[in-house]
Amino acid sequence: MSFDVDWRSFLVFETPIPEIVLRGTLTYLALFLLLRVVSKREVGAMGTTDLLVIVLIADAAQSAMAGEYTTVPDGVLLVVVILGWALFLDWLGYRFPTVERLMNPDKLPLVRNGRMLRKNMAHELITEDDLWSQLRLHGVKELHEVSAAYLEPDGRVSVLKAENGEEQDEAATGFRGANRG
Repeated sequence: MSFDVDWRSFLVFETPIPEIVLRGTLTYLALFLLLRVVSKREVGAMGTTDLLVIVLIADAAQSAMAGEYTTVPDGVLLVVVILGWALFLDWLGYRFPTVERLMNPDKLPLVRNGRMLRKNMAHELITEDDLWSQLRLHGVKELHEVSAAYLEPDGRVSVLKAENGEEQDEAATGFRGANRG
């Protein structure tokens, strides 16, 4: 058994550094834009940039270890580029509200004053059953109990319960006496 290691091919950049930076940049930004247009609820409770960083770092690190890149510095530089873009976009969003609005959409109302906003639900492909599942998690048994419910930018649903416990009429709730408890 031989333990000879070709340190030069292991520790010296083989791929030109600008190519690694350009590939990492284009891949990150292209995937970010693609994931940004995907339905918010598909991302779940994890932010788009969080998901993207995890996937790309895992792939970049795997490539460095599996030999698709022949040197560790190639893979490490790609990971640094990916992290750099994630931090830079987070910094831009923090410093500039306009950038933050582009990167993270506003909350989307799903229920207002005990009425489902079906157009908004359809836009995000949220079925009535999907919404009721989320409402039940917040202790809601009937729609009139909800002042507002929002699909948040991270994919979670937030629910504001109505102040008064008075029942609204059937037309306002969108249901004909259906108890969804």
